[in-house]
Amino acid sequence: MGVELTTLHWVYLIFILIIIAVMGMRRDPSLVCIVGIFVLGLLATSSLSQSVIGMFNSFIYAIKELLGTILVISIIVAMSKILTDTGINEVMVYPFTKLIKTPTLAYWVIGVLMMVISWFFWPSPSVALIGAVLLPVAVRVGLPAIGVAMAMNLFGHGIALSGDFVIQGAPKLTADAAGIPVQDVIVASVPLVFIMGIVTTVVAFYMLRRDMKKGVLKDENSTDKETSDLEILKAEDLKNSLSNGNKVFFAILVPLLFLIDVIAMFMLKLRGGDATALIGGTSTFILILIAVLSYKNNVLEKITTYLIEGFQFGFKVFGPVIPIAAFFYLGDSAFVDIFGKVLPQGSQGLVNDLGVALAHIVPLNSVIGAITLTMVGAITGLDGSGFSGISLAGSIAHLFSTAIGSGIATLTALGQIAAIWVGGGTLIPWALIPAAAICNVDPFELARRNLIPVMVGLTVTTIVAMFLV
Repeated sequence: MGVELTTLHWVYLIFILIIIAVMGMRRDPSLVCIVGIFVLGLLATSSLSQSVIGMFNSFIYAIKELLGTILVISIIVAMSKILTDTGINEVMVYPFTKLIKTPTLAYWVIGVLMMVISWFFWPSPSVALIGAVLLPVAVRVGLPAIGVAMAMNLFGHGIALSGDFVIQGAPKLTADAAGIPVQDVIVASVPLVFIMGIVTTVVAFYMLRRDMKKGVLKDENSTDKETSDLEILKAEDLKNSLSNGNKVFFAILVPLLFLIDVIAMFMLKLRGGDATALIGGTSTFILILIAVLSYKNNVLEKITTYLIEGFQFGFKVFGPVIPIAAFFYLGDSAFVDIFGKVLPQGSQGLVNDLGVALAHIVPLNSVIGAITLTMVGAITGLDGSGFSGISLAGSIAHLFSTAIGSGIATLTALGQIAAIWVGGGTLIPWALIPAAAICNVDPFELARRNLIPVMVGLTVTTIVAMFLV
């Protein structure tokens, strides 16, 4: 028997439906979430002042939960920036240019390299990290720039970001909303991430080769962006500040340190926050070491500059996420922490209570659950973030799994994958701008070419998930 549903439960459910509708219209749901928090606080406390206080405290709660992820992403971006500025990134990817001899090799080598680097640096910095070096090589051997953009998108913003096995930003959000450990989501997502990735990239490559043979796509040269002579001189001065020997040293040291981190995670059983902290600490160490050797007299100011750039990026990405995450955290234990013990006796949180009630009303099963989570994830991705709505996917996975009786980790992972593949940078044109800009292609054309492969991948992945729930 579940707890009798109160007005709080129904209002929470109504706001979830409104948020889904707003995202479906490609609008930002942050305001709806803030209003939802305020209304829930008003109903729970019957106090205007406590509702206003609770609204702000819910932001603090969300920031505390997300702070580790925001910081590690900010520091990784700062480190990536100095790697690019000093030319170390060019040395890091240079050996791979020797592997690229044909369009087929170009597609798969760039894709796999993008995926691996994105696991550690996240996709947006990785696009800049490898795009500028490998794009000319790929175009020279006959792979159109749109093919390079597709490879970077599907492997980076698709496979790497939807799993996010190393930095664990995405699974942290969904796991918190679902009320399960981060590791459970990661383990459950492994087969789904790779099934989705293999199906999508193979279909995309088949369609790309077909159009190249038909002459629809032709070899093209990338147009360099206009850059002032002063900017070029400054960039060259910085790249020349390190000797070739030092660049080679760092090109070996950086991936080696991250490899040691991965080994340490397995050996020391570091998970979640500890794993994130290890990556963040290593990135900070690399940033400082390279800055000291590159800037010498100006090192103190330059390190601060890079950190500021990184933090600006981190909070720009997660700014829309905070109010949305704050709303969905209220579905679990955060409600009591913020508004006090106002839920009925025996309540296990708003989402749990709704899930138990749903189990007695709707005959949910694994098929309906998997299809619904894919649809919810895809809808939440329509805002072009990929991250702003995955808390909703985790929350609904919790609700459905309670009704079904199993499969919470699989459903959570499925919602996460759908949201990020759609909104994280493979289908929504305004989320494709980094890769499109680097490759000098139209983001709308890139989205159009990604559409069928991603839809096929989501369909196959959803069917597989039905058997895993």
